[in-house]
Amino acid sequence: MTAAIEYRDVSKSYGDKSVIEHLDLAVDRGAFVTVVGSSGCGKTTILKMVNGLVAPTSGAVLVDGEDIREKDQVELRRNIGYAIQGSILFSHMTVERNISYVPSLLNRGNRERTRAAVTRWMRIVGLPEELRDRYPDELSGGQQQRVGIARALAASPDILLMDEPFGAVDEITRGQLQTELRRIHDETGITVMFVTHDVSEALRLGTMVLAMEGGKVQQYAPPEELLRDPATDFVRRLVERERRRCSLPDDLLGRCEHSGAGSVGGDASSDLETIA
Repeated sequence: MTAAIEYRDVSKSYGDKSVIEHLDLAVDRGAFVTVVGSSGCGKTTILKMVNGLVAPTSGAVLVDGEDIREKDQVELRRNIGYAIQGSILFSHMTVERNISYVPSLLNRGNRERTRAAVTRWMRIVGLPEELRDRYPDELSGGQQQRVGIARALAASPDILLMDEPFGAVDEITRGQLQTELRRIHDETGITVMFVTHDVSEALRLGTMVLAMEGGKVQQYAPPEELLRDPATDFVRRLVERERRRCSLPDDLLGRCEHSGAGSVGGDASSDLETIA
């Protein structure tokens, strides 16, 4: 089966500074990949390579088996959902117009089809119908973030890229959004790449976790494998807090309810800066 996203010997540098070094990685269709690592390790860079916002210095990035350099970049981005911290909603547009922005372009003026898409995604992300005509400044932080997710999903993309999307909301709202996002992933089967600094969030949400440091992959594995068998000293330090919270032998760490592996909810406060 063709991978949804593939990096083939990808490197990226800015002048003399190397950001990514010889990245080879294949993301299976339907995977929920959380990307975690200290600041400056290249997490956001590899995310932006998928939709062409950052071009590799060498190597190739493939989406559905096609080199993205050979694709129309506007069409590429219309077919890949993208949500970032705060989601940067259009302040002069209502919730409906924010969500319908891309579908209205794709549906070529078919208002009924576009409105149906808005209704569907508002329901899926948990936005009440009465919010449809409100403006962003009339919404809570959690509601704004849900609108951003709905907008990213409204064109029914096969891939969703998310860069620290829950970083600006409180812990309670963050936990709710994490639960909603995992439910959406389970319902749609969309391929997700999700960048975070939060180790607990990475373990809680991902079906696969990509741990990075210094522009290189330290480990790419299911969350329970990172807990049970860290591949490098960096990964061991990364997950050490979660391992201690589990208080279980190594062969049972995958079952730990406190680690976040395979579950959603609870505290999400691991601090990566202590590892950098």
